[in-house]
Amino acid sequence: MSGSHDHEHGHEDHHDHEHGSELSEMQLRVRALETILTEKGYVDPAALDSIIETYETKIGPHIGAQVVARAWVDADFKTALIADASKAIARLGLQQKVGDHLIAVENTPATHNMIVCTLCSCYPWDLLGLPPAWYKSTPYRARTVKEPRKVLADFGVTLPDETKVRVWDSTAETRFIVLPMRPAATEGWSEEKLASLVTRDSMIGTGFPKAANEVAA
Repeated sequence: MSGSHDHEHGHEDHHDHEHGSELSEMQLRVRALETILTEKGYVDPAALDSIIETYETKIGPHIGAQVVARAWVDADFKTALIADASKAIARLGLQQKVGDHLIAVENTPATHNMIVCTLCSCYPWDLLGLPPAWYKSTPYRARTVKEPRKVLADFGVTLPDETKVRVWDSTAETRFIVLPMRPAATEGWSEEKLASLVTRDSMIGTGFPKAANEVAA
């Protein structure tokens, strides 16, 4: 059963490139593993390429960022998104494959939303890609419900004392996406440029979008 808990209180690693190669150490390891599995007949190269293409172009945080950017510039779409996110994203030609229902929750100066899955790691991967490792960790799943402000502090997020933190618990049937507040000084920006401000963590509630001065002019 989906639900929320109201609380009134108040990474990517970089690897040096191998000499003479543009691939990182991790990429080289992945390539080697792919080669071994393909040679042993465990992996169909065509199927592997299809999976990689899907995650690079059809699934990932950039898809959710497009949804957020549209909501920032289109009031009617934002209303529809809050009312029924599953139907709203279908209007954008996005097909929801995970969970029966998607719910969008809006951050405001009065309320900050966070997403967790206390039972396992249910996550809207069709919009946000694969969940980060910390989202699936026991400490995050347990502490977010009990002490959300402390968890936010661990992520470097501080909120005014008057801002309420609301935690939403995902299930196999219901997933959530946070609609973060639009950064200041972005009036007149295109959807594409606005989408570049949206981070994965801002759509989970453990981060903010980038500031306007953090993207190229």
